[in-house]
Amino acid sequence: MRRVKLDRIDRRILRDLQDDGRMTNVELARRAGISAPPCLRRVRALEEAQFIRGYHADINPEALGYGVMVFAHVGLTSQAENDLRAFEDLVASWPLVRECHMLAGETDFLLKVVAEDWDSYQKFLTTQLTAAPNVSHVKSSLAIRTGKSLPGVPVDVNVGPAGDDHDEE
Repeated sequence: MRRVKLDRIDRRILRDLQDDGRMTNVELARRAGISAPPCLRRVRALEEAQFIRGYHADINPEALGYGVMVFAHVGLTSQAENDLRAFEDLVASWPLVRECHMLAGETDFLLKVVAEDWDSYQKFLTTQLTAAPNVSHVKSSLAIRTGKSLPGVPVDVNVGPAGDDHDEE
């Protein structure tokens, strides 16, 4: 990793790319108030430092026939590290599971699952999830609608150094 300090320009680049990952470098540079070559160098450095992990399209699940989203609260019989990792490895192989979060508290994992319909989810639940080794119980919560869905994290462009750690425009 080349650098870790983020200045106002870096934060602006991160915020703008998070909002629109298809933005051209020229437009990104214009918004950041710098020229295109240093903007591209900054983006590459942000990628190398893993501030930017990738670029993705936001796919409409219903357009592809996935009309059901369920949050599955999963409890395991054992929380030994090797059992937790084994469960995470198994979950990684299930395409319907889009997110997997290990939690503190009475639920060990929270899974975000998409399915074509309720019957498809129930088939996944009974043949894969509850049948998985170490799973003691699953509580399913059907999502009725999504009121807010934003990628990433809030990026405050007014935090950090003013821009003294870069070769500039």
